[in-house]
Amino acid sequence: MDELSRRSFLSRVGMSGLALGARTLSSGARADPVSPAPAEAAAAAGRVPITLRVNGRAHALEVEPREILLDVLRERLHLFGTKKGCDHGQCGACTVLADGRRIDSCLALAVAHDGTEITTIEGLEQNGRLHPMQAAFLDCDGFQCGACTSGQIMSAVALLHEPVGGADRWVKEAMSGNLCRCGAYQNIVAAVQRVRHGGV
Repeated sequence: MDELSRRSFLSRVGMSGLALGARTLSSGARADPVSPAPAEAAAAAGRVPITLRVNGRAHALEVEPREILLDVLRERLHLFGTKKGCDHGQCGACTVLADGRRIDSCLALAVAHDGTEITTIEGLEQNGRLHPMQAAFLDCDGFQCGACTSGQIMSAVALLHEPVGGADRWVKEAMSGNLCRCGAYQNIVAAVQRVRHGGV
């Protein structure tokens, strides 16, 4: 195909496209889209409406099905006390309570906890008074760098309502999912035992 016929071909294609577009517009075939309802818009964007009940307050949110609870707590609700540690459920720094049971929030999908009562470290203090476990960690020097402390405390609070033996070794076993890089385990166990035996 020589240059002239190429030019001729492209011109015809371009003119045909313009004519077709003008015909569509003039016939009114293209109507303005109707704004979808909020729930439909969220679904279209791949988000799901949920209600997270955190520290006694309800939060209506739209989350992606793949969003983890840890990220929603930190990035959407700005509750930074729950720490992002390993992101693999191996260190326990992100421990929160879900209906009173301890979970690793880095392994929990936010959509799976629609309506669940979530408690974070920020929710333990009541009316200006520390939770007995928080006070015990302070008194027993149960932390050093503090990276794991919120997860340790949340796990220890849950332990108070679990069938754990009275000896230190049983506490160590029950708390084994919470790692302390500083090695403050002896003081952590002392803090937990202090509360269990009514020392605070």
